[in-house]
Amino acid sequence: MEGVTATLSKPALKIGPYEVDPPVVLAPMAGITNVAFRQLCAEYGAGIYVCEMITARAVVERHPGTMHMMTFGADEKPRSMQLYGVDPKTMAEAVRIIVGEGLADHVDSNFGCPVAKVTRKGGGAALPFKRKLFEAIVRESVKAAGDTPFTVKFRIGIDDDHHTFLDAGRIAEAEGAAAVSLHARTAAQRYSGQADWTKIAALKEAVTGIPVLGNGDIFSADDALRMVDETGCDGVVVGRGCLGRPWLFGELEAAFQGRPLPTPPNLGEVAAVLRRHTELLIEHDGHDKAMRDIRKHMAWYLMGFPVGSELRRGFAMLSSMDQLVDLIAQLDHSAPFPAAATGPRGRQGSPGKVTLPHGWLDDPDDDCVPEAEDMHSGG
Repeated sequence: MEGVTATLSKPALKIGPYEVDPPVVLAPMAGITNVAFRQLCAEYGAGIYVCEMITARAVVERHPGTMHMMTFGADEKPRSMQLYGVDPKTMAEAVRIIVGEGLADHVDSNFGCPVAKVTRKGGGAALPFKRKLFEAIVRESVKAAGDTPFTVKFRIGIDDDHHTFLDAGRIAEAEGAAAVSLHARTAAQRYSGQADWTKIAALKEAVTGIPVLGNGDIFSADDALRMVDETGCDGVVVGRGCLGRPWLFGELEAAFQGRPLPTPPNLGEVAAVLRRHTELLIEHDGHDKAMRDIRKHMAWYLMGFPVGSELRRGFAMLSSMDQLVDLIAQLDHSAPFPAAATGPRGRQGSPGKVTLPHGWLDDPDDDCVPEAEDMHSGG
């Protein structure tokens, strides 16, 4: 990885009035991209850091947990929020609240979630198949957003027989979206297999008036540069690649600016990042919730390092900051960053049939609103 440099000269990525340099966006991830993790990532490099997915209905109903999730740091700019919704009226009302009360500077929308509890009710990656409903949601949301940029994220489609991404991109552009992002997998793939970057290139050819961002299988700075080179996309969206590696954003910034990449951290430096992450979580959510939340990050931070099974078990069952300090002291701080830890991480799973409402595929022009928002924010 060392020595990777940018070989491309492209115009700066702009999302509405915001110049995004480097052209990097942190993908919203449920239970991950809270204000603590976003702050940690931003300490390494610039970009847009999107909060956890928020449901439009929860915003309209002022759900207390959702309102807490919408917290942003004092220095976050732009404050970026992703909304999930299936009803044009509810989405528009949520956007009006967010914009009218100054709760965010950028609103993204989620039409890429492949989770069965979402698609079985017609939401997430299932929804763009209903072209007129998708069009209405984007149109009403853009109208409600006014001068605040509204962007749209989606997948290739439901499965290999039902691709929706080109229609979704053209519709989003025509209805005034500020940018589109494509996760180059179908809903049926979930997070398995390999992202098909050729579909990002095809979307870039079809959508020419607004930025097109690519998402899928960016686990290193070299991956990001290759995606831009191979597809012509205007920026990259990073999800699982930064789990346990918030410093990836520093590597991305260096690569896009043509500078040598920083030296990967040794285990002692990783442990310091882990402690910093925990402290930020405590500051945001209090001690007990922070300790529960940080446990999910342990395997990602320690991935590939020579850490014995007993010590790993201790990190996974962490219950206090004192315990964390004690466990960190037992690590070999001089252990170098393992090359194997730069590859895929996070959920992968296996492909499967997408669960859809009865008759969902019968008529793509049916604009009836499904009952898909009975879920909590965060996915």
